[in-house]
Amino acid sequence: MYLGLDIGRQFVKMVTVNKTKDGYKVLDAGQRLVPEPNRAFDPDKVDRYHWVMAVKELLRQQGMNPRRVKSVISGISGASASVKQITTMEMPADELASAMTFEARKHIPMDGTDAVIDYQIFGSNEREVDKIDVGLVACTKGVLSSHMDLLKECGLKPGIVDVDPIAITNAFTCIKDMPEDGSVVILDIGSISSTLIVWGQGQQYFTRDLPIGGHNFVKEISAAKDIPYTEAQDLLNSEGFSTLLDSSSSEGEKLSVTERSVYDNLVEDIRRSLRFYAKQTGQSFFLKIFLTGGAAETPGLTDLISSKLSIECAVFDPFDGLPGADELTITNSSQYTVALGLAVRGGLES
Repeated sequence: MYLGLDIGRQFVKMVTVNKTKDGYKVLDAGQRLVPEPNRAFDPDKVDRYHWVMAVKELLRQQGMNPRRVKSVISGISGASASVKQITTMEMPADELASAMTFEARKHIPMDGTDAVIDYQIFGSNEREVDKIDVGLVACTKGVLSSHMDLLKECGLKPGIVDVDPIAITNAFTCIKDMPEDGSVVILDIGSISSTLIVWGQGQQYFTRDLPIGGHNFVKEISAAKDIPYTEAQDLLNSEGFSTLLDSSSSEGEKLSVTERSVYDNLVEDIRRSLRFYAKQTGQSFFLKIFLTGGAAETPGLTDLISSKLSIECAVFDPFDGLPGADELTITNSSQYTVALGLAVRGGLES
């Protein structure tokens, strides 16, 4: 059994799977709120104590003894790590390791500790002779040590530590077949930030952290409607972005300039990222945008993104077609994408 544990800012999520000869079978899934319920969520007031208690309560809720969990796979968020596809000169292994360490320092927020890196050679670059494509993952020792200490405080024995963008990619490829042409786009909408991923067969892998999440959606509704945070959260879940329609306009008209900024900013961040990808790679054929994460099922969000960017958009269900998924008693399945991808990573290592 492999336990994928996604320690988010607002929720902790877990998924357990068994590896089968045909793939994976889902055993269980669950989530637990990190801050106190029925109170306004403030990401700046969430600390290690809250995460430890939430993980312990989640495991207890799901009937799991942390000391008996033999294989736990956890993840570090994209905001605290770097995932890059690098093109570099072909060189001996020791020189490549040094080059990747130097490259990592340019992309991750350094905290005074050394960089921790892992990389995989994808193969020869198709455009340039004597160059190779390398997938680079990096964070700092400070970030990794803090993450490992948190797991130990939860009573768990730390196992594989992945990064969220790679976990999302593994979950996606576990469910979907990658098309031969074009690229797919995944937007994982977390509580305070979102992770954008673009890639396809033979295409460059690209990921970027966007500083907007579901918490920003709720804050904007709360401010615009002058209502408490928890009431705004209920409105977001039931009515979505339509709650920010200009009250002086008829339903369906454009949102007012002052009331639509958070959604416009998110769409514009996506647009700029896709333009950057197209400019860097020459690939501008984006097949579809898949939304995952806790705020992915916000009513009307897929239609808004699709209409603004002229790209088909849909919510990604990480359990679609997986054996055992029909026995789960969960809501908002898209919030489990990272946790499933982490659990799948355990199977890939066996």
